[in-house]
Amino acid sequence: MTAEWLRDAVLYEIYPQSFADSDGDGIGDLRGVIDRLDHVASLGVDAIWFNPCFASPFVDAGYDVSDYLQIAPRYGTNDDLVELVEKAGERGIRVLLDLVVGHTSIEHPWFQAELHAAGPSPEGDRYIWTEELPDRRWVVDLPGTPSWVPSPGPRPGWYLRNFYDEQPALNFGWLEPSEPWMDATDGPGPRRNVAALREILDFWLSRGVAGFRVDMAFSLVKDFEIEGGLAASTAIWRELREWLDEAHPDAVLIPEGPEPRTGERLAFDADFELVIFQAHSSLFDNRGAGQLPFHGHLEPFFDAEGRGSTRVFLDAIARARETDRRRMVLLASADHDFSRMRCGSRGPEQLGAAYTFLFTFGTVPCLYYGDEIGMRYLPGMPDVEGAICNPGYNRAGCRTPMQWDDGPNAGFSTADPSRLYLPVDPSPDRPTVAAQDGVPDSTLTLVRELLALRRETPSLQGTASTRWSRRATPSPGCAARRTWWW
Repeated sequence: MTAEWLRDAVLYEIYPQSFADSDGDGIGDLRGVIDRLDHVASLGVDAIWFNPCFASPFVDAGYDVSDYLQIAPRYGTNDDLVELVEKAGERGIRVLLDLVVGHTSIEHPWFQAELHAAGPSPEGDRYIWTEELPDRRWVVDLPGTPSWVPSPGPRPGWYLRNFYDEQPALNFGWLEPSEPWMDATDGPGPRRNVAALREILDFWLSRGVAGFRVDMAFSLVKDFEIEGGLAASTAIWRELREWLDEAHPDAVLIPEGPEPRTGERLAFDADFELVIFQAHSSLFDNRGAGQLPFHGHLEPFFDAEGRGSTRVFLDAIARARETDRRRMVLLASADHDFSRMRCGSRGPEQLGAAYTFLFTFGTVPCLYYGDEIGMRYLPGMPDVEGAICNPGYNRAGCRTPMQWDDGPNAGFSTADPSRLYLPVDPSPDRPTVAAQDGVPDSTLTLVRELLALRRETPSLQGTASTRWSRRATPSPGCAARRTWWW
């Protein structure tokens, strides 16, 4: 059952290396977040979602984990995270961590042990190895690149990767193993990984973390293209949910994307309509920014041209709630993998209608850091930590430093600009928290007022029933169009 606090919650996503730098090294850290908690609390949000904070060589911005039980030194220590959880809790804010379980870094001790072994582990391999190169590719991959990577160590053969070569895929087995190197889902290697996943969840939940957003949650079992493949991955999460119900009953699990419906109990607390899905892009997308390779372009509803429709989004909501009318759906302003709400030709004057919809429709909204002041997606940013993973698709433009004031580096860091994680928006009129704080009609004031209105008005919250009907009318901040009212 979904934790009650989540049903009416508003989340705030923080990309930790870009939020606030407390020690002047040019990279954001947990101490910087602690120092800025009053700002986060002033927004009226209920939980922070952090992108990966675990130890990593940062080939893919922390989505290549080398130690799940250790905070990356550049962010601080485990004790810093515990302190952040406690101080956020004093302000009524919970903390969710990003959990990457489909793969690790090649520097993870698990991989290093198998890399330097002469052959398969007698306990069962944690990764997917073959001594003969298969002739097929797998879906969890970058377009135009091979799925298999030659072993860089003593172990012969190849290993399967997710995305970059430095991200070897963890072995959760195959629903229909058809090759000698494929393990069944109940094989010793896959079961070792499920047991380790439980240990990771327990470690952080025992330290006060409220839950996790799970990266690529439904691609653990690799033959997910066949009938029943997705169900095999969801079965792993359902097993873990049954354990969580006993050990950590208030823990929240949020997947990347909608949870597949298998006819069994749902394992996750909500579906997440991320920007990589058409339901989200049909509302907020803009062609002025980096392009995702995963879906075709739809004219956005919240755009001055007024050519879009809410139909794709409303159909997705209806599907999510087809078997459970109380099923929660998360909807974000943007995220770390795509363009911000303000991008391309979309200026701050167009944000009001979109934010009014986002915070009052009846979903669980997630506000991406900086969107509360209308930070821009910045094209042409350098390829830092794997930001450009597809030609024409530059994620760095939505990961630039938070803009706090008009001081050096926009108040993000005291470091020399050349040492910053990414450059700050160079525009002389870039939005900042200081310039908008307390200013009527500013984007920051609007966000605070909308979240206060949501909190005071039950009919605007996530648990309220929603009804929509179509009529022709101008939408605030947009051209005349057919608008959905609820």
